[in-house]
Amino acid sequence: MKKISALALSAAAAVAACSSGATQSGAAAPAAAIDSNGDQPAIPLADAPFTVEEVASFDEPWAMTFLPGGRQALITEKSGKLKLWQEGGSTRDVAGVPAVAYGGQGGFGDVILAPDFAASGTVYLSWVEPGEGGTFGAVAGKAKLVLGAAPRLEGLETIWTQSPKVTGRGHFSHRLAFSPDGKYLFIGSGERQKFDPAQDMKANLGKIVRLNPDGSVPADNPFASEGGVTAQIWSLGHRNILGLAFDGAGRLWNQEMGPKGGDEVNLVEAKANYGYPVVSNGDHYDGRDIPDHPTRPEFAAPKLWWNPSVSPGGLVWYGGDLYPGWKNSLLMGALSGEGLIRMGIDGDRLTKSDRWDFGRRIREVEVREDGTVWLLGDGPGGKLMKLVPRG
Repeated sequence: MKKISALALSAAAAVAACSSGATQSGAAAPAAAIDSNGDQPAIPLADAPFTVEEVASFDEPWAMTFLPGGRQALITEKSGKLKLWQEGGSTRDVAGVPAVAYGGQGGFGDVILAPDFAASGTVYLSWVEPGEGGTFGAVAGKAKLVLGAAPRLEGLETIWTQSPKVTGRGHFSHRLAFSPDGKYLFIGSGERQKFDPAQDMKANLGKIVRLNPDGSVPADNPFASEGGVTAQIWSLGHRNILGLAFDGAGRLWNQEMGPKGGDEVNLVEAKANYGYPVVSNGDHYDGRDIPDHPTRPEFAAPKLWWNPSVSPGGLVWYGGDLYPGWKNSLLMGALSGEGLIRMGIDGDRLTKSDRWDFGRRIREVEVREDGTVWLLGDGPGGKLMKLVPRG
């Protein structure tokens, strides 16, 4: 049983010291494990500081980004379509998208704007492609978005590939984020449900990678001198990264799905190792124990974690004033948790501040230029929702 006493932690540390990794046998955490990280019960929407306005429907929407002015947005659908949503107008397909390997957790992924989008029209996308021998992997690419009567992508080129491609259709992650100065592209790369690659420096699985906008490796990356995919690595020991966000102070945060329990939010730092699969505040789905983070202090511990899981989806920093008390918060969707979670930022600390019960899976969270928060529901008929501040 996990997270119950200092004595139990001491015993776990002794076991971990003679263990080679995450397959250590042990008692499973009970299904109703208490989240000692200070979780709060979900608040009904009737008591939220906003009302929910359903704006449009999409088929398995996965990611979105607003175009300048906020009256249009690009929305990816997992099966392989890119949609151009227009406030008060029709939603249109964007031509020229890549072919995607759709299935399981794979398909079309993220979409973000280049820092110089206003001048270049460049957008960045991620998706899953097949490899040899029944393998798959995520890739990222860039293209020029041409608007008008027939919106389309032109000059699409792949700039990054998960390496190695492996079997299975889970944990691609492929979330994208630019640094606030626009100089670097960060990509979340999941460990593909293979566990050990998250600690393998010859693979970019289970890592957050840092690239120049053209896909080349920055000379000051922490492992740049080692070459190959190792040079791409910014941080390691991750599981399934489904949200990346920079806060107002320029710090990078990520959220990721843990195993059975142990969903976490991390403050991402160069060269840091976040421990998966050696440590986690959750356990394997087959009941095997994974030692907790405190048993291996050489690994960076999460700033927040959840047990039972909430299955995080999407992550964004909020710096506006439309919703009382939200300024300088992280907002995170919850899939199995079926709601929206707000975390207050205090320096390098996070606090679980609010959790609202939407009764539906929330895949994506975005903030428009006017300070309003928008959500995408998950699955077939997933709704685009605007959170309208009360009063």
